[in-house]
Amino acid sequence: MFDVPALAILIPALPLAATLATAALGRHVLRQRSHVPVITALGLAFLASTALLVQVYREAGPGQDPGKSTRQEIPYERIVTLWTWASVPGAYESAPKDRFKTSEVPETSEVLGPAGSSADYEGRDLRVAVTLRADPLSAVMLVTVTLVSLVVAIYSVGYMHGDPGYWRFFTYIGLFVFSMTMLVSVSNFALLYVFWEGVGLCSYLLIGFWFQKPEAAAAGKKAFLVNRVGDFGFALAVFLIWIAYGTLDFHDTMTGSVVTSRGVLGQAAASDAARVAGGAVGTAICLLLLLGACGKSAQLPLHVWLPDAMEGPTPVSALIHAATMVTAGVYLVARCAPLFAASPDALHAVAAVGGLTALVAAVIAITQNDLKRILAYSTISQLGYMFLALGTGTALGVVAAMFHLVTHAFFKGLLFLGAGSVMHAMGGVVDIRRLGGLRRRLPVTCWTYLLGSLALAGVIPMAGFWSKDAILAAVNAPSPSAAASAFYHCLFWVAMATAGLTAFYTFRAFFLVFTGPERIPPEAGGHARESSLWMTLPLVFLALASIDVGMHLQWTGSLREFLARAPSIVSLGGIPHAAEAEGDWTLAGVSTAVVLLGIALAWLVYRGAPASQRWLVPLMEATGLYRLSSNKFYFDQAYRGLVVRPLERLARTAASFDHWLIDGLVDLIGTAPRGMGALLRPLQGGLVQFYAVAMVVGLVVLLGALLIF
Repeated sequence: MFDVPALAILIPALPLAATLATAALGRHVLRQRSHVPVITALGLAFLASTALLVQVYREAGPGQDPGKSTRQEIPYERIVTLWTWASVPGAYESAPKDRFKTSEVPETSEVLGPAGSSADYEGRDLRVAVTLRADPLSAVMLVTVTLVSLVVAIYSVGYMHGDPGYWRFFTYIGLFVFSMTMLVSVSNFALLYVFWEGVGLCSYLLIGFWFQKPEAAAAGKKAFLVNRVGDFGFALAVFLIWIAYGTLDFHDTMTGSVVTSRGVLGQAAASDAARVAGGAVGTAICLLLLLGACGKSAQLPLHVWLPDAMEGPTPVSALIHAATMVTAGVYLVARCAPLFAASPDALHAVAAVGGLTALVAAVIAITQNDLKRILAYSTISQLGYMFLALGTGTALGVVAAMFHLVTHAFFKGLLFLGAGSVMHAMGGVVDIRRLGGLRRRLPVTCWTYLLGSLALAGVIPMAGFWSKDAILAAVNAPSPSAAASAFYHCLFWVAMATAGLTAFYTFRAFFLVFTGPERIPPEAGGHARESSLWMTLPLVFLALASIDVGMHLQWTGSLREFLARAPSIVSLGGIPHAAEAEGDWTLAGVSTAVVLLGIALAWLVYRGAPASQRWLVPLMEATGLYRLSSNKFYFDQAYRGLVVRPLERLARTAASFDHWLIDGLVDLIGTAPRGMGALLRPLQGGLVQFYAVAMVVGLVVLLGALLIF
């Protein structure tokens, strides 16, 4: 059996090897079998991830004191250093060497220096090592990423069959999985940023996969540019972390049993909050990290790229833009929980962004008619739920966010793949107004999509019910101050209203597409039938997971207990024992009633009494909600007016300046010799007599000048 270091290396190495093999052999050798290396590698990577999770679970051990009111876990992490990627001697300039006359270093100082201790030396080396980590947080992320990637890759065999870029598609998928597994495995902010950009590159390539379509090419560029805004904030955060801590490593560096360098998120940070930067610098670091997370996880106001990303192939939407890459921002905030816990203002910003994103995206989804875009806005909304839980700054909230991340990966992946099955059968049509009664033509897709819809809406006992209620319970938990209690209480009701809206727009789409009289668009031709087993078997698997995963994790408490041992979560003070109970059934009852009300309203409006739309739409128009929803709260128009058009004008002005002034000066310099040559050219007439006269005249002029001067 492999040990933890070997498994940590093997998991990203497998998809990387598959990527290289497919890129080299896919076009001319593998062709329509280009999926074989990638699916094989992803299957083995999933097995390795599962083995890693089991091994980490065994090695971590319980380690809590049952006599306390909270679970005080012992943090667990294993570090695997492969090689040193970069080393800059003396890069960290610190206090003068003679600041202290003794060799002893004070335990606290107004200058954090390297990871929170005073810096009694002139410089510190910048060392960026390729270092992997194995802890509960990374283990859970690895299992989720590899499992969902495997299922989506299998589905893609049927969906992408016959596409001329088949080999290129699976090359990109393998590269993405490698980048994503490295992102959640590395133990250094510099490498985290590298693979953060890596998954962004893969997203750009896959969104614009059908680059012949202008819409797909534009969507890829939009995603790339919007993410650059968030990534710039993340880069600034990395620089500030280096300045504040003198290191970019998450972990403490050990020499034997002695700590020689304290990491930003190491054991010291987990045990001593005083070692975490606070004040203006700490808040700036957290807000810049939040900006990066908002870009990658499509949170307000950087969410506008995700709906347009649906121009890519549907498996891409399921894998990258629903289940894995967009959760990178959630992972980043969860990993940096000790930094955010030291900055209440940053925590409130995280919660506010999450709550507003969840509500606004849900309102927008109500009026959308493209099935994939409805799911895209739903993804934005559910990611908002996760940020809302992270914004509580408690271990209970972080665990609830990760719980929802895991369950959401399954049921949202299912819904996107179900939408792809509909699109595949209907000749590419996903306008829900042109579809209807497809339950008879697509029975497997219909029933699996129904289970995914129930999970997304949060109907008991589906996976979404347990994780959504865990978030509501975390937000509704008591806060240390009255102002904080009022703030989170408002966000709690925002989340509750969002739950009702989620149920409404989810079942609006389901009722219109799968129930009622049959409506099949002409584009379907004679192909309006159920998809192949390559596509339906992944749907069935994800549907079963959407039923069982949440219930199992909630009842056993295994995910909660496991994540409680991650160093970043241990630093938050532990999970209250009350969280181990079956749950707050009063809260569950209220949320269930809200969800059932949303489903009932969707049925009434779109199936039971369609005439009720005559009063619902005017009511929404009277409040201005319909116009805001259908126009997506005017975010795209605002960006076009405030960013795109001014930049276009600036670009045109710069182009004119370059054309008329810069190019004009260059052309003038090139034209001047030509003009002078044109003036002198008549002197070269070819007559010897003229040359003789010219020499005599010149000689006379020269002699006259000598006589005069």
